[in-house]
Amino acid sequence: MKYKILDCTLRDGGYYNNWLFSKKLTQEYIDAMSRSGIKYVELGFRSPKINKYKGPNWYTSDEYLKKLLIPKNLSIGVMVNVFEIISNSKGLKKTIDLLFKSTKFSKVKFVRLAAHLNEIDNAFKICKIIKKKGYKVAVNLMQISEQSEKSIVEVAKKASKSKPDILYFADSLGSMNEKKISDVIKSLRTHWSGDLGIHTHDNLGKALSNSIFSMKNNVTWIDSTVTGMGRGPGNAKTESLILEFNSLFKSNYDLLPILKVINNHFDKMKEFYKWGTNPFYHLAGKYSIHPTYIQEMLSQRIENSKILKIISQLKNGLGRKYDINLIRSEFQKPIKVINGDWKPKNKFKDKEILLLANGDSLLSYKKNIENYIKIRKPLVIALKPKIKFHSKFINYYIACNPLRIMGESSTYNNLKKPLIIPQYFMPNSLKRRFSKVRTLNFGAGLKPNSFSFKDYGASIPKFYTLSYALAVVTSGHSKKISLAGFDGYGKNDQRTKVIDEIFDIYRRNKKSLSISFLTPSSYNFSNKFTHEIKE
Repeated sequence: MKYKILDCTLRDGGYYNNWLFSKKLTQEYIDAMSRSGIKYVELGFRSPKINKYKGPNWYTSDEYLKKLLIPKNLSIGVMVNVFEIISNSKGLKKTIDLLFKSTKFSKVKFVRLAAHLNEIDNAFKICKIIKKKGYKVAVNLMQISEQSEKSIVEVAKKASKSKPDILYFADSLGSMNEKKISDVIKSLRTHWSGDLGIHTHDNLGKALSNSIFSMKNNVTWIDSTVTGMGRGPGNAKTESLILEFNSLFKSNYDLLPILKVINNHFDKMKEFYKWGTNPFYHLAGKYSIHPTYIQEMLSQRIENSKILKIISQLKNGLGRKYDINLIRSEFQKPIKVINGDWKPKNKFKDKEILLLANGDSLLSYKKNIENYIKIRKPLVIALKPKIKFHSKFINYYIACNPLRIMGESSTYNNLKKPLIIPQYFMPNSLKRRFSKVRTLNFGAGLKPNSFSFKDYGASIPKFYTLSYALAVVTSGHSKKISLAGFDGYGKNDQRTKVIDEIFDIYRRNKKSLSISFLTPSSYNFSNKFTHEIKE
């Protein structure tokens, strides 16, 4: 039986750096894979969604691949998110034709289709179309730990008729143990006799051991990433997996090329992005909470005590029911606007609105901002329940991100001023905690890379409080927006890039209002943004 390592570092690792891998790193990585003896490399996603903020390994286009020197002993693959194909307005066949030429004209040799259970029928349809173009195709069932035995058996039946080259299953929540893996394999083998593959996550520190156990149970395709770089806690480490292969199967994988590329590139990135398991990921795996919740909280620097509070609320099934796209996922699915019952136009029309973030400049410029409020009389909205500013100057508080609201729910309950919030997205357990607060329900929906504004609700590009605040104020027909305390996180910080993206999307909307930044900031403003107060 031939076992294969599929290294997917630049695909799964892109969740940390937005798939912005340099050509130098990519070429050195490819050369290291080739020299190590690894034959299969998933170099990135292939997405039909154009997004200027994502790097080349989000698209992994044929034009991009032509610029790389790919050794003959290496088979290059890409992953496609099935939802992106089935939701594309061009239709299934045309979208696939736009994504993939015949394999004769491409350096891509295999394609992996990532699908949730409700997308699996479409995944098999797509599989047939892509196979006709000459590609090896794998169908990858996501979140296998959350599927019933009956559902898994049904997938196996469908696979036996559609005949993908490989049937993959992913431990997306990092919660599986050997017993669960064994049960999944048995269910799949009821009708599927072809190649099986597994993609493990390291929440519980079991990615490597689960991979080895799977091999011993005739799973022949094993995923790994260099240093384990991957979404959330990451994956089985390639450098560890090849050592196990060499020991178990007398393979001849060479560790040195991989160690060299780790030393040149991945050690520095790991120090910066800090992937790898930790107590929070461990709890997420233990309670079947999607790891991106943890990654998002860590990236936003939410306090440890608040993270534990949030986990305690997510662990009773809530972490699985919530669509992670409500938080930050790179595969954001559009969500129709659910209108609220509060109309900001009644209060905000023709008014200047001052939004307050919690940067240190709020203290440094405290007296200047207070004088500005006394003279200009803007309506003041605070983006945090605890803010470095006297509450007597604040007219409203605003919140949007469900995770942050969970972690700060006790603080919100003590607010003396109204709280603007999209109540539809809040779980009932959370709504009950706001019994002492006057809440103003302005609706929200999600539409990537876009804002739209209505009287009782708006579409926003990300479920960030800034996005929601800009939408509320604009829907309220305000005169202008001023910002204070928006210090930023430094030019190279990923959080700065996310906020810059939100500002840029807003600025491009025809209904956007003029914005003045009253205090210094590291955000990448255009000339449209001006500082209006001085120390």
